[in-house]
Amino acid sequence: MSHILIDRLIDELGYERVTLDNHDEFVAADGMNVLFFPGDPKTVKDATDVAVVLPELVAAFEGQLRAGVVTDTFGDGKVLKRQYGFSYFPALVFVRGGDYVGVISRIQDWADYLDQVSKLLVAPPRRAPGFSIPVVTEGNA
Repeated sequence: MSHILIDRLIDELGYERVTLDNHDEFVAADGMNVLFFPGDPKTVKDATDVAVVLPELVAAFEGQLRAGVVTDTFGDGKVLKRQYGFSYFPALVFVRGGDYVGVISRIQDWADYLDQVSKLLVAPPRRAPGFSIPVVTEGNA
């Protein structure tokens, strides 16, 4: 599903459309890479709001953010969402040099975006909160 405001990010602003085929290469690039997961704009009310905010964030951080858009919500996007373990659309997933740094979900106040992105830019990488199954050993069963 697409929307004119989400398409604009790719068609006019030149953000890369991220799929399973180019994901690893995209997130491995130097600097902070931001994956925008809008979700289905027909059902995710904040999807288009974040589509408007993202270019403003890229501009505010003066070249420190490189944005890509995951438009295939139900195919590649579903697989990548599971990999990054976020719960709510829309989401901005921050990855530096292939390593997960953090996520900002849903629409935020501008000041909160500025604060959170500033912290993510200097944060160390960490494990994505992806889906996990507890491991039980024989002694603990």
